[in-house]
Amino acid sequence: MMMKTVRNAILLLWGVLICYPVGMKAQDKFDASVGMDLVSGYIWRGQDLGNVSIQPEVSLAYKGFSLTGWGTVGFDKDDIKEFDLTLGYEVKGFSCSVTDYWTNGGPGYFHYGAHNTSHTFEAQIGYDFGFLSVDWFTNFAGNIGYKADGSKAYASYFSVSVPFVLGGLDWTVEAGATPWENDFYTGGENSSYSKDMINGFAVCEVGIEALKEIKISESWSLPLFAKAIWNPSTEGLYFVAGLSF
Repeated sequence: MMMKTVRNAILLLWGVLICYPVGMKAQDKFDASVGMDLVSGYIWRGQDLGNVSIQPEVSLAYKGFSLTGWGTVGFDKDDIKEFDLTLGYEVKGFSCSVTDYWTNGGPGYFHYGAHNTSHTFEAQIGYDFGFLSVDWFTNFAGNIGYKADGSKAYASYFSVSVPFVLGGLDWTVEAGATPWENDFYTGGENSSYSKDMINGFAVCEVGIEALKEIKISESWSLPLFAKAIWNPSTEGLYFVAGLSF
């Protein structure tokens, strides 16, 4: 029953995504954006999910609400292909969202069965204090993560990030962890340190990122970022860089 409800919600989101641009011509209150990142590696919450990748994004926002489509495809044919849809709301530092993650390699996109799907549905809640931001994420449907005994783990993740300016660059220090036993945050299929199970609380990512704006013209600059990431739970260490277009 839940998967049927989720399926209908996703179809509704698709309808909104398709129809909104038409309405935007009649009013200027919607904010639309499109962009793309080129990254040297796809590292997500301390998990190695691919090598050099292109990651496009399109977003529509209105009065705090937003609908975002994001994807990734690697240059290597074995890299993961992913498409995510996020419906979110943000006001005065508070944010909440629901994301549908879909990856290739399993059932097709429109398979939403409890045990026959490549989707993961995640809820997020967070607050940005300016000097520090905190976020909590929990899988609630689809591939939600499981415990060693086969019961549902509802795999979760929380993160804390602190921005600052140093040497003319914008920096962010971030730490993230999974609070309880699950098989979801285990290093990614491409990680040589991948484990079968996270047995309890585990720090999955400690990272520091530097961002620099490369000025191309008077009206256009190209953000360049580099990030060092360590996953203490899987002993993974990564250094990635990227350009945002």
